[in-house]
Amino acid sequence: MEKAYKGMGMEGSVARWYEKTTRRDMEEYRRVAERIAALLPEGGAVLEVAPGPGFLSVEMAKTGGLQVTGLDISRTFVDLARRNADAVGVRVDFQQGNASRMPFADGSFDFLVCRAAFKNFSDPVGALREMRRVLRPGARGLIIDLRRDASMRDINRYVDGLELSWMSALFTKFTFRFMLLKRASTQQEFAAMLRQVPFTSTRIEPNAIGMEVWMEK
Repeated sequence: MEKAYKGMGMEGSVARWYEKTTRRDMEEYRRVAERIAALLPEGGAVLEVAPGPGFLSVEMAKTGGLQVTGLDISRTFVDLARRNADAVGVRVDFQQGNASRMPFADGSFDFLVCRAAFKNFSDPVGALREMRRVLRPGARGLIIDLRRDASMRDINRYVDGLELSWMSALFTKFTFRFMLLKRASTQQEFAAMLRQVPFTSTRIEPNAIGMEVWMEK
């Protein structure tokens, strides 16, 4: 079943505000990129689903030896991501497209990652099915996202760590409380979605405000 919510529509000024805010989290993008690179052989093909302004994809490309592709539904984000890759001289194939109807052949990728975006998908089970389809046999996927039962105390601590301006921090906390938490899933709800897709194995690991969902084809 699809969600009634049909996506954040992050285009134009909203997308540019998001890019400016998430740029503060570059150290986290680097850590995730290094973790992923350590799991893959030289020349491994990686897909980032919904990369937004492309920071994680760019960091993965900077590790060297990976073929990185990014797929986002937002035209503004695709443009911003391409610009961010060009600015540091790395090659990433950023494309516009829908996570539940990916424009890639079966078994195209050695790894897949989706960070901070899955909760916004209008057809989450359809997206999971597509993720499985585009992975090669034995390949893995990683979804990093918010938990609906995360406490505002922990969320406020996370936002304060970004060192935003007071206005931006206030707006970000408001967005978490009244928008993002409502769209997020609990671990149990995510597990129920995973049971509808024939992955070989899955596991969910909670963290401070979210969870890591690991899937193997």
